[in-house]
This record gives sequence, structure tokens and C-alpha cells, in this order.
Amino acid sequence: MTEQPQLEQVLLAVDGHVATVTLNRPDQRNPLSATMLRDLAAAFRWCRDASDVRVTVLTGAGRVFCAGADLTSFDGDMTELERYRSRELFVDLFILMSELGKPIVGRINGHALAGGLGLACSCDILVALDTATFGTPEINVGIWPMMIQAILSRSIPRNVLLEMEMLGQRWTATQLQSLGVINRVVTHEQLDPTVNEIAESLAKKSPVAMRLGRDSFYRQQDMDFAAAMRYLHGQFLLVSQTEDSREGIQAFFEKREPDFKGR
Repeated sequence: MTEQPQLEQVLLAVDGHVATVTLNRPDQRNPLSATMLRDLAAAFRWCRDASDVRVTVLTGAGRVFCAGADLTSFDGDMTELERYRSRELFVDLFILMSELGKPIVGRINGHALAGGLGLACSCDILVALDTATFGTPEINVGIWPMMIQAILSRSIPRNVLLEMEMLGQRWTATQLQSLGVINRVVTHEQLDPTVNEIAESLAKKSPVAMRLGRDSFYRQQDMDFAAAMRYLHGQFLLVSQTEDSREGIQAFFEKREPDFKGR
């Protein structure tokens, strides 16, 4: 496994096939500063390239998952052009997460607001604490959640998202679970066991089927129907020709657990 990157505001830990990426500025509610965004991107790139890592868990240190962008870190003596370019860090991170090729489990240990909600919705499976709240409060300070809107609109129903964006109010984990945005809502005692169970289950699946399948899911969502069907037809041919596919089918008929190699 390649050497881990040097990170200032993010923790990166590996246990077996599962890597955990932790936003680590709990005293400031884990804001998405420029340094935090660079660290997150470096951590996810490492997870993407590490052959032994099959699943990534994303969480926050302390009692808050992420309170959103650290506006002070994008201010100071920057020109407007420099500010504009600095926001590309959001673009690069969210595209990287969508193209990671490995499942991301969001361990939402507390409030996920503004950019923090975008970060949460960039995960594939969300397990949220029952006391966590979610929202896009940007309208309350005269701005709009432009940098996360494309992500949110793919996860949250249209009228619900517009209400969130226009009113800037918080929603509970249970409310968003009822809308299909969050997969599991759990107590504090259940949080780690539930996340671990999901991550370990994902890690047992075929890495190559997971990569091809996850990539196909995100790529086909913006295609028109006919193009998506033709694209998925070709992708099925690819996945069915892998060693893992042959192993999985053979294991099914032999009534045993498959031994996936990621090939």
C-alpha cells in the first residue's frame, strides 16, 4: 500500500479493507476551509489508488459532521478572481468523490449544513445520528448553495430541496430518511456498529463489479434513456467478463461464499 499523504485538518486511518476519512477541526465544527478541502481531496485520491482499500467511511470529529464552508478562509486579501478559483476546490472534490470507483459510507455523527450537506450527499450510503440536523442556510445570509446544488438535486426531491434552499430551515434525520435521502437513522450507541456492519459487508463484494457498477450508476443518470440503455448494455458485457463474475457464479452453484480478487 502506498504511503499516506501528509494532512493537516483530516485524519486517515485504515482497518483491513476499510479506510476512514475524518474531518478533524471539531472545535470549529469541521468547516470546509481551503486546507480542509485539499486534505479531503488528497485523502480520497489515496483511497482511490490504494488497492487494498475497498470501502471509504467519511465522518467528522466531535459532535458535528460539518457546518459548511469556512468563509473566512476564502476571504482576506484575495481578489475576486482568486476567490472564484479557490472555489474550484469544491468542484474538484465533489467530482473526485463521484468518480472514486469505491463505495463511500457517510457516518453522519452530527449536524450537516450547507457544504456539509453537500459532502454528506456525495456519499453513497448515509447512516445518521438521530439528533443530527440538515439544511442549506445560505439564503439567510443572502447567498445560495450554488456549489452543492447539483449534488443535492440528485439526492433530494425537487420541492423539498427548493423549500430547504428558499427557507433555510433545518430538517431532521428522520424527515430526510422518510424521503429516501438517508439510509439509516440510529442512536449514538448504534452508530459505529451500524456503519461497521455496512462497511464490512461492502468490503466483501467484488471490487471490480463495485467499481464498474458504481461508475455506471453516476454516469448514466445524466444520459437520455436510449443512450443510457445502450451504455449499460456495454457495461454489462464488461462486468460479465471479469474473473470475479465467473467466481461469483461458480460459488453460487457450489453453494459457498465467493472469493473475489478484484479482477
